[in-house]
Amino acid sequence: MLDDVFGSSSNPAVPGGSVTKPLMIALLALLASRYMSGGPKGSPSPGSSNAEPTEQDASPTDVLGGLGGLLKQFQQGGFGDAINSWIGTGSNKPLSASQISNALGPEIIDTLSQRTGLPKDQILQIVSQVLPGMVDQLTPGGRLPSKQEIARLMAGGPA
Repeated sequence: MLDDVFGSSSNPAVPGGSVTKPLMIALLALLASRYMSGGPKGSPSPGSSNAEPTEQDASPTDVLGGLGGLLKQFQQGGFGDAINSWIGTGSNKPLSASQISNALGPEIIDTLSQRTGLPKDQILQIVSQVLPGMVDQLTPGGRLPSKQEIARLMAGGPA
């Protein structure tokens, strides 16, 4: 289940508890819509709403596109070494909340704040703590997962 990737709401080690999974799904869906639509990264995507996303709202294509968009965003922001450590099999290099903010940009942080109702500093703190592990788990064998692997993760089956 996605709880294994995003953390369980009952897990005290996961900052934000029940907000972590919706925040990460919102981030991936936002990046998927921006990169897959080919629109400018600062423009809102057509049909977007302020409704809080759920597991059912994110399709395998959204998650896969969002993950690819996320990796591209961080690489373009100069954080390729950190991303490569998250994808690879070794230890994950941490990024600070400030570095996460620089990599994602103000438009994405603002949109996440609007969609989740969380303050920007809380979003950055949560993302900086859980993103390395999330990317690590979503990239089995040091590669982007297939749509089928993402679909199985979202359905709760083995990847």
